[in-house]
Amino acid sequence: MQFNFDAPNPTSSKMSETPVAHNALPPPSSTSSARSARIATHSHIKGLGLSPEGLAVGDAAGFVGQTNAREACGVVVSLIQSRKFSGRALLLVGAPGTGKTALALAVAQELGAKVPFCPMVGSEVYSTEVKKTEVLAEAFRRAIGIRIKETKEVYEGELTELTPSESENPLSGYGKSVEYVVVGLKSARGSKSLRLDPSIYEAILKEKIAVGDVIYIEANTGAVKRVGRSDAYASSYDLESETYVPLPKGDVHKKKELVQDLTLGDLDSANARPQGGQDIMSVMGSLVKSNRTEVTEKLRREVNKVVRGYVEQGVAEIVPGVVFIDEVHMLDIECFTYLNALLESPMAPTVIFATNRGNSLVRGTSDVVAPHGVPVDLLDRCLIVKTDTHTKLQIQKVLQLRANVEGLKLGNGVLEKLGEVGEGSSMRYALQLLTPGSILASLAGRDTIEVEDVSEMGELFLDAKSSAGVIGGL
Repeated sequence: MQFNFDAPNPTSSKMSETPVAHNALPPPSSTSSARSARIATHSHIKGLGLSPEGLAVGDAAGFVGQTNAREACGVVVSLIQSRKFSGRALLLVGAPGTGKTALALAVAQELGAKVPFCPMVGSEVYSTEVKKTEVLAEAFRRAIGIRIKETKEVYEGELTELTPSESENPLSGYGKSVEYVVVGLKSARGSKSLRLDPSIYEAILKEKIAVGDVIYIEANTGAVKRVGRSDAYASSYDLESETYVPLPKGDVHKKKELVQDLTLGDLDSANARPQGGQDIMSVMGSLVKSNRTEVTEKLRREVNKVVRGYVEQGVAEIVPGVVFIDEVHMLDIECFTYLNALLESPMAPTVIFATNRGNSLVRGTSDVVAPHGVPVDLLDRCLIVKTDTHTKLQIQKVLQLRANVEGLKLGNGVLEKLGEVGEGSSMRYALQLLTPGSILASLAGRDTIEVEDVSEMGELFLDAKSSAGVIGGL
């Protein structure tokens, strides 16, 4: 779908007449046909906001403050991209709500969409289905990508003819069997008629391919894939259920380079599940079995051996990704010991930890107190980056940024009020008052959040400190 930004829009002229307080973006129009994306906690984070020299550029890419932490993470991104960070880890430490998770997400966005990013929380390892070490191993394997490049001989084009040739079945006089199928394909440089095996006809029927679809057939394996509907059949409807694609360029018969992105975790899970039969007992057994299957170390070694062979042949390329473990102090001593072994493995991704603890007891021990709840031998492998608490001005900037993302209008004095609330309690609490305040304003017939809306929301919803004081007074 293409948008013409130069076309006059009557709704935009109405919006421009209304003054918007504090440069807040107007909320999306209800008459817009475009569906807005769901707004999450870190929707405003678009990257680290660094200059080409690696210096933090003010309040850029959704980040406010955290200059030192952003520049340090920029150095880590450069190390990861140059593949000189394997076997190491980055530890983000700081008070709750200072942007540790946002920094990890920004690192993932700086690395690009093709680099695997596997986030998890420390408490995820405590599962009743699989062992703790297995959960960590799965996360590490999912964060190691494999980019497979293959040059295949294919027939690609728009399907113009699909004619099966049937003959009498010699085993039964009542039925007919498909002897072969004639497939006509058309591309931008010509057309071709192919006489193919009956198994390919079955694959075409299975994919629900019809005349007018753009398909390609692999010459070696006979695999058939539907790319989409030819754009010659596109209609003028506003809503379409089909995906229209242009007519393929070049000849029908060509050599095509296909790139497929997988992870070691995908290969492990695909080979770990036993392939049952088609009988009813096998189907019922697969439904009753647990979804998670433990992968043996022997199978992982076999997968690594096959992948290493592909890499040596030049068919595949290893893409190390990032594992982000939040609340790392929730891991116990067994997990920390296993993490040391995983970091030393030849295929180790980049690991980012985050914690908000100071000196605390290492989980699983009775007398070992360590900084951030992490054993010292694992801390020695980490580059530690500290996040700073936000000032009142920075809290106001973050609030304004979130108001812009959510399309909220803030009246005079609202940012000052919310900044005081965030400084007195927490920035998260101040952020949580924005959307309820907009609902209260809409009930009052206003489209702008005023100071009285924030005050009323503060009376309805308590922050953590006030709630603790109320309970302590009981």
